[in-house]
Amino acid sequence: MGKRSVIADIRDAFGSELDTGQQSALISWLAFTGTFAGVRGITHAIRAGNGPFKNLSVGGEHLHHYMWGIGLLAGVGAVAVRGDEKLRRHPVTGIAYGSGLALIVDEFALLLDLKDVYWAREGRVSVDVGVTASSVVGSYFAALPVLREVARKRGLPPPASPPPKIRAAANSADPAGQAAGEPGSS
Repeated sequence: MGKRSVIADIRDAFGSELDTGQQSALISWLAFTGTFAGVRGITHAIRAGNGPFKNLSVGGEHLHHYMWGIGLLAGVGAVAVRGDEKLRRHPVTGIAYGSGLALIVDEFALLLDLKDVYWAREGRVSVDVGVTASSVVGSYFAALPVLREVARKRGLPPPASPPPKIRAAANSADPAGQAAGEPGSS
């Protein structure tokens, strides 16, 4: 019998170690992280004139990407208010939520100052570092049950667990509203 792939172990642990609420939380965090990183890369490419990407304008008015984020969150809100439980916990809902939130957070300085300061030095680096760190940490915490199970199956030491105070802070910042490993998060 051949060796199992890490991907197969991750897929199995995702299904066996996480309930549907925890799966949604992990998917939301990963979508947030991927979307934030992707949109940062695309906006830098647009500014540098590299690649196929261009700013989107209608009638000479630039459409900021936070608008798409608001649209995604409005759709997720409609599902939360009117959708059935299966639809609320569907992976696409988690992806839409995490992605929509990232599109808005990426332009938070614009929304805060009500002027386009996207490329201004003031606070840009700290926003990038803060959001990047929180998205990576949130994804890690949400994935801990999966990472522990994969490590167990592969005979590796388990990943480090955060101290209780840090775990509580991460749970309160959970973008999907369901912290991984929290009781009753089904």
